[in-house]
Amino acid sequence: MARKLGRARLAATLGAACALLLVLPPAAQAAPAASDAHADTLAALKAFQSAAGPGAGVYAGDATNSWSLSAGTGTINTNAPIQPNEHYRIGSQTKTFTAATVLQLVDEGKVSLDASIEKYLPGVVDGNGYDGNAITVRHLLHQTSGIAVYEPLSAPPASNPDGSYSLEALVREGLKRAPASAPGTAFLYSNTNYLILGMLVEKATGMPVYKAVTNRISTPLGLTQTIFPAPGDHSLPTPSVRGYHGVRIGGYYFWSRVVDYDPSLFSSAGAMISTEEDLTKFYRALIGGKVVSPAALAEMEKTAGAEGVGGGYGLGLIRRDLPCGGSAWGHNGMVPGYHTQTMVTADGRHVSVVTNAYLATNVPSAQMDKVLTTALCENR
Repeated sequence: MARKLGRARLAATLGAACALLLVLPPAAQAAPAASDAHADTLAALKAFQSAAGPGAGVYAGDATNSWSLSAGTGTINTNAPIQPNEHYRIGSQTKTFTAATVLQLVDEGKVSLDASIEKYLPGVVDGNGYDGNAITVRHLLHQTSGIAVYEPLSAPPASNPDGSYSLEALVREGLKRAPASAPGTAFLYSNTNYLILGMLVEKATGMPVYKAVTNRISTPLGLTQTIFPAPGDHSLPTPSVRGYHGVRIGGYYFWSRVVDYDPSLFSSAGAMISTEEDLTKFYRALIGGKVVSPAALAEMEKTAGAEGVGGGYGLGLIRRDLPCGGSAWGHNGMVPGYHTQTMVTADGRHVSVVTNAYLATNVPSAQMDKVLTTALCENR
């Protein structure tokens, strides 16, 4: 589950960070010929886009075939259907990459899930009611550490001279909020958990987290469209889906383009860039046992203690119980300009969805879920 950033604060922050306000009348829907064979998914996608950003795209299929649909536009005032090879910021889908990297370290014996974070990062989780001896690596991955909700957009000014943020500074800021519960007693989604895990990855591998994730996950899987940007790198590779901030008033959409920001603000909790195609490839490889060991994957799929959150939250993975039977695994993400989600099933069905705005109010999560479940169930 991607944390829904504080709406009033998010609206104010994004408003200040956006370019000139633009107005777009209701956009015509655009979809490829595949729509004839996927009418229900297209209808769900149109309903989602009508409540979401200027455009929306879905890339889906089964173990042998994939197809894509688009509604609206990826660039306002043009007819530019979103394509499955276009880059966008994936937000909290980054957490699954971070979790997989930690589980690889578990496989290698460098990290233990049930060891305290104090063992690996002495003194980092300490004070203000926190005790790193009582919080385990598993608690952090499972979002059951008790660490309070943290919204990175409320972070203080950049901690580095180049305008980027260090993980240490972000973690210190997150821990200024008093604990929400005792470790291991309740599920509470907090980005601070995954920022601490980024520090753990750096300590265990001896390299920046963006390099560790790239070297261990993206490069071996051939995810050539996936980037974990280094601090200070604001670029979005081409082709790309432009991200917007906006509101809807009557029959008009008011969109303004989100200005590039430093991705280190979200780091191991939400900094990565990818495409519908590459995200599908990643999650299929992970659930297919090609990223971590079978034992580690089984740990990632344990949701006890976080049931009812989209079906359940494991270690960096969301379980979605499907209306047609069975379950899918993946994650969602929300960052300035984008609302995304990717889910896959063990039998190879897959779906990745993106819209190019994250609305600070009236987030269309139900409509997003309808696209996901319809695409996954239509060929069941």
